[in-house]
Amino acid sequence: MIYSKMGTSSSPSILGRLANSEWLVAYLFILPSLIGFVLFYAYPSVRSVFISFTEWNLLSDAEYVGWANYQEIFSDERFWRALQTTVVYVLWNIPLQTILALFMAVVLERFSTVLSTLLRSIMILPWLMPSVIVSLLWLWILDPSLGIANEFLKLFGVPKQYFMGEPQQAIAWIAAINIWRNAGYNAILIFAGLKTIPRSLYEVAEIDGANSWTQFQRITLPLLRPVLTFVLVTTVVGSFQIYDTIAVTTNGGPAGATRVIIFYIIDEVFNRRISMGTATAASVVLFCILVSVTLIQMRFLQANQSDLADYS
Repeated sequence: MIYSKMGTSSSPSILGRLANSEWLVAYLFILPSLIGFVLFYAYPSVRSVFISFTEWNLLSDAEYVGWANYQEIFSDERFWRALQTTVVYVLWNIPLQTILALFMAVVLERFSTVLSTLLRSIMILPWLMPSVIVSLLWLWILDPSLGIANEFLKLFGVPKQYFMGEPQQAIAWIAAINIWRNAGYNAILIFAGLKTIPRSLYEVAEIDGANSWTQFQRITLPLLRPVLTFVLVTTVVGSFQIYDTIAVTTNGGPAGATRVIIFYIIDEVFNRRISMGTATAASVVLFCILVSVTLIQMRFLQANQSDLADYS
């Protein structure tokens, strides 16, 4: 009895010390990343909010101007035109890229393991290439005079195309380049999600007489919702921040047809005038847009819920 009491009273303290030591080790491993996050992400983000309420040209002390910077960008036609161009790019990029990635993932799952592994290795290659290299590659392919694309179209009697030199086509071709680069990577993410769906659900559906399309609608899509949410959120956020592909291929042209919101922010700092206040105000507005779009996606797709429990 005395032994049991001693054991009962001493064991919690031992377990407590063990747990505390494990937590200490965990925090020590996290600490370098946490310091990097605070110094290079959190602190600059918070400071940019304060800068957005000042007039600062990097050469003199910042002067508080209140909401003047926000009033200026909201009354600037260039800002709204850049935002509209960005939205057009997102509408070109996201639906086509997501549908293509979903299609490739479903097709991949139907192949054998060896063939599927080979195809996944090939599909990931464009994503592994630097975006600057991809942009240069497609800039040469789509060159109106020397590019192979016009030579290929000539075989079918299609007249010469200017591709990214045409204001009506430029933003669509920018989206096409990024779809080519990122669709394979997103397909692999979706493919991984498909592998988590129990095969027994499809077997039961087949016994009940459900065809492939019904199985896709009733089983595949609902159970892929967490993965699709992740893919959509990350691709939308990345699409709103598109810059490198445009900088290499069109540099915002032709006639400003590809001048997206990031170009507006850079112009405010380096090209048009040195105005950190206006540029950071536009950055804060872009941040608020991205947060709002992300929350809407998470709410609409019900990312915090899983349909797998309904089938168990």
